[in-house]
Amino acid sequence: MSWRTFSLFVPALLSAASAGAQVQFEEKVKYGGWLNCVRLSNGKAEVIATTDVGPRVIRFGFVGGQNLFHEWKDQLGKTGGDEWRPYGGHRLWHAPEQMPRTYAPDNDPVQYSWDGKTLVLTQKVESSTGIMKQMEITLSPDEPYVKIVHRLVNKNLWDVEAAPWCLTFMAQRGRAIFPMEPYIPHSEYLLPARPLVLWHYTNMRDPRWIWGTRYIQLRQDPTVPPDDRGKQKVGMLNKQGWMAYVLNGELFMKRYACDPNATYPDYGCNTEVFTNSDMLELETLGPLGKIPAGGAVEHVEHWFLFKTDVGTEEADIDAKLLPLVQQTERLVK
Repeated sequence: MSWRTFSLFVPALLSAASAGAQVQFEEKVKYGGWLNCVRLSNGKAEVIATTDVGPRVIRFGFVGGQNLFHEWKDQLGKTGGDEWRPYGGHRLWHAPEQMPRTYAPDNDPVQYSWDGKTLVLTQKVESSTGIMKQMEITLSPDEPYVKIVHRLVNKNLWDVEAAPWCLTFMAQRGRAIFPMEPYIPHSEYLLPARPLVLWHYTNMRDPRWIWGTRYIQLRQDPTVPPDDRGKQKVGMLNKQGWMAYVLNGELFMKRYACDPNATYPDYGCNTEVFTNSDMLELETLGPLGKIPAGGAVEHVEHWFLFKTDVGTEEADIDAKLLPLVQQTERLVK
């Protein structure tokens, strides 16, 4: 679907219920060696979530097309044990990143429920943190659009300071795109626009980066060294509330909120990107704060798929990607 036809997308989504469109729900789907996955499909896009481990979305893509998410082939189908495995796909953590708290394994089965509209995945309480993770996944009845509500529930008898942290492993050889803040002349505005946060191993001269005027881009390259030399990470406060990934003529867009009054982890980041020789990771973070005993916090992402190619030139991004951002704005308000 190109951006020229996307104007049909928004009213179609809003009127889908009246049109009688439905999402197909399949239990006990085999995928990657796991025997008990759950599949949602509307005939255009499909979501596959694991229930033998998780909560985790292992696949998102067009029906019959590529998986936009990276998979560790040697880990698919594995369950149990105390070792954290990346597996692939999309997962939920809590920030700030700490070892071992953040890396609590998700190797055990999860409960799931389906009410005809939304799939709910619920992990048992993490023994090492007292936190329970949950995802609510809603696929549009007739368009390649998914809404995911991520929830951290504090089952401890005390408050816990944390932030929802949603991480998506993207498949190899693609390119991530992030918006810069709108240009304002120095003579009109003197204060800074956003924090840009670097890690100790960040190399801004690495050729995978494209530091532009209106966009930051980062390529995934499987040929870089598999050790720390091949790792790159940057964080930012993204007030524009979107990021994208381009791969083989398809585009994945993630939309999310930015609260101007909130405190975010990692020196104020609601957006982070990490890459190495295996994959590229699109990460969003919710506000950092106290989760009261027995309470919960939520963070929402909106996923969109498009069949379009976007070049590295900023004029091409303006022409092909920005209209998609503008058209999806109404759905994420």
